[in-house]
This record gives sequence, structure tokens and C-alpha cells, in this order.
Amino acid sequence: MPLFMAQTGKEYLIKKISGNEKIKHHLKDLGFVEGCSLCIVTIMNGNLIIQIKDSRIALSRELAEKIII
Repeated sequence: MPLFMAQTGKEYLIKKISGNEKIKHHLKDLGFVEGCSLCIVTIMNGNLIIQIKDSRIALSRELAEKIII
């Protein structure tokens, strides 16, 4: 399922990153790689705050659609 459909507070594993090469590279630079665990901290106005590794990152819904968990 896409990341934007996940529940807050639960831990998930990234199964796949979709999109064009530019989007994949951008997400990889942010730390979103297959097999990595993450947790949605909160959802505000369709945007997500995500805890991944030791960082909190804000993602738009459009980018969150590219991350399959």
C-alpha cells in the first residue's frame, strides 16, 4: 500500500520506491530506501511528517504516493 494510506504511530518497512529516476534519487537522498523502517508521526493537510532513521522529514502526499510499504 502507498505510504499516505498508513496509520500514524505504526512502524512500516519500505518495500518499493516508484516514480521516475529523479524522484527515486531524491527520495534515496532523503533516506527512503527499500528495507528501511519508518513511522508516520503526524498527517497535516495531506502532508506527512515521517520519522526515518534519526530524522523527521516532511513529505507531500504526491511523494508519499511513490513509497510502497
